[in-house]
Amino acid sequence: MSKDGMNYAPDMSGMKKVVDHGDFVFAASHFNHGHIYGQIAGLASAGGTLKSVYEPDESKLEPLLKIHPDVKVVRDFREILDDKDIHLVTSAAIPNLRCGIGLQVMGAGKDYFSDKAPFTTTAQLESARKKVGETGRKYMVCYSERLMNESAWHAGELIRDGVLGRVLQVLNLAPHNLAASGRPDWFFNKERSGGILNDIGSHQFEQFLYYAGAEDAKVNYARAENMNHPEYPELEDFGEVSLTLDNGVSAYSRMDWFTPAASRVWGDGRTFVLGTDGYMELRKYIDVAREGYGDKIFLVNGEKEVEIDCRGKIGYPFFGRLILDVLNRSENAMTQEHAFKASELAMKAQSLADKVE
Repeated sequence: MSKDGMNYAPDMSGMKKVVDHGDFVFAASHFNHGHIYGQIAGLASAGGTLKSVYEPDESKLEPLLKIHPDVKVVRDFREILDDKDIHLVTSAAIPNLRCGIGLQVMGAGKDYFSDKAPFTTTAQLESARKKVGETGRKYMVCYSERLMNESAWHAGELIRDGVLGRVLQVLNLAPHNLAASGRPDWFFNKERSGGILNDIGSHQFEQFLYYAGAEDAKVNYARAENMNHPEYPELEDFGEVSLTLDNGVSAYSRMDWFTPAASRVWGDGRTFVLGTDGYMELRKYIDVAREGYGDKIFLVNGEKEVEIDCRGKIGYPFFGRLILDVLNRSENAMTQEHAFKASELAMKAQSLADKVE
């Protein structure tokens, strides 16, 4: 278990490979956020071949080179863009720079896989929509709270199987460990990071849409505050939002940077889904005050009352599906509109909170 949320990634080494070595070639760039290591691990564990990396700060490459000693380290990002063998570029740049990099990648005829949040302004989103339309390339997003958590992934499968009946409400609690001393300067600059509802919140909006089977939503209420960190005036350490999805489902989330020191993990993330025939709770990262770990689902419906241990049993199917989507030009891992809509709603909520403030 890890107390470092910025570099958190589950062990994905046992994943089923969907392609042989060399069939899917990818590159990685801009290691500004530690999520990049998880993005690389997911693609590589599903059979992807990491060919090249670009990151000016060599110290950020050291953990990767221990695992991929033969990867090519390039000094100019253009080398990756010009390499015709590369199918996809995955990146975790400073949030306000992610879109510009994605436009370059798609313009070079490659698919793009960004850390969340993929945008910090609606103008960036619209430019990405336009580029996708012009090039036919993918602008995918690693919403890791669902895609890299076995309980969160399996919950979606159970909901699709109808164990809850019709979904009525999705409630997300998303506490995070601030660990301020280890954060880069850009993290405390709102223009560069995008605000708490856009940053952490992008995860939550993606889950709202997916679990509810919705395509859009109305933001009813949004709040973002600096409650207890005056030394970082642009930091928002608390946020909350309420939505009504386009199919009538209610959604609420609380996001914060107040994980206490005694916690064994970076955040006790939980999701509650209520349906007409039952409800479930996801304890994603820890089962607090009990031995062991998270990745658990507590399900109650008309037939059973059970605890489902998902650790090591579900895997991380998104990455294999993404690889096949890139090769086959399909949309089985995630649709492009879903990836964009989650970010669009997060930015709408952030904008509403900013106006209220």
